[in-house]
Amino acid sequence: MTIATGTTITPFQKAITQQIRANDPYGTYRNWSDELLLKPFVVTKAQKREISVDGDVDPITKGRVLAFYRAIAHRIEEETGLLCQVVIDLSHEGFGWALVFSGRLLVVSKTLRDAQRFGFDSLEKLEAEGSKIVESGISLGKRFPEVGKL
Repeated sequence: MTIATGTTITPFQKAITQQIRANDPYGTYRNWSDELLLKPFVVTKAQKREISVDGDVDPITKGRVLAFYRAIAHRIEEETGLLCQVVIDLSHEGFGWALVFSGRLLVVSKTLRDAQRFGFDSLEKLEAEGSKIVESGISLGKRFPEVGKL
């Protein structure tokens, strides 16, 4: 899937690119376009079928999972003012959890399955899933701000 240049990048997608660049110790991605950084997050159904779930999750895919959930945490922080942390517990088989918490408040809890195939059919689906999780986390953060500040 090619991503057209000039595509409008949403605030959530921008948060993903910021996370990728922030965790780039050698500055490799400094001059890459946002569209190019988001391209690996687009994995079509046909491409997913070609990816074996028998092997270990490669480090690059683990990095994409982490960038996705750190972007979610970042967006929740922006909207609620609560400091959020991300924990990814992922087995070598591709199963695990993604948790985003603030203080004692668990704002996001997602089960991960077949992480070797992590990705979305399109940037629109990436945006839709990310925004849905962010909105849910914001709702919890605003509902229980005192727990998030503990």
